[in-house]
Amino acid sequence: MTCFLPRSVLPAVFALALACGAQAQPGNPLSVHVLDMQTGEPTAGIAVTLEQRSGDGWRELASGSTDAQGRIAALFPAGLPFSKGDYRIVFRTGEHYRRGGQASFFPSIPVEFTVTATERHYHIPLLLSPFGYSTYRGN
Repeated sequence: MTCFLPRSVLPAVFALALACGAQAQPGNPLSVHVLDMQTGEPTAGIAVTLEQRSGDGWRELASGSTDAQGRIAALFPAGLPFSKGDYRIVFRTGEHYRRGGQASFFPSIPVEFTVTATERHYHIPLLLSPFGYSTYRGN
C-alpha cells in the first residue's frame, strides 16, 4: 500500500517514527534554505559554498545555488565521508541583491557550525533581508 501525506505533516510523522525506534533513511547530511524576510518568499539563485576547517584555514567541499524554493537539498558532496568537525556555509547574498538593483549591507554571510553527530541531518536556514539576517539549526 502506498500512502501519500501532505508535506506539512511530514516533520511530525518523521519525529514520531524516530521516537518509536525507526531509523532515518540514508541521504545527504546537509541542506540549506533561504527565505526573504521582506516578502516571505523563498530566495532563488543564492550562490552557496560549503567549507571544512583545515588547519588554520578553510577547504571548499562543495558549491551550489538555491533552487526556486530557496533550497539546496543536498549540499554535502556525495562520496566524501561526513566527519565530525567545524564547517562553514557562505551565502553570497550581495550578488543576489545586485542582480535585483537593491542595496544591501552584507555581501556574504558565513555561517560556522560544528558537526558532533555524523548520523544526524544538519539543516541551516537563512532568514534574509538587505540589512540583516538570522539563522538557526533546523531539522
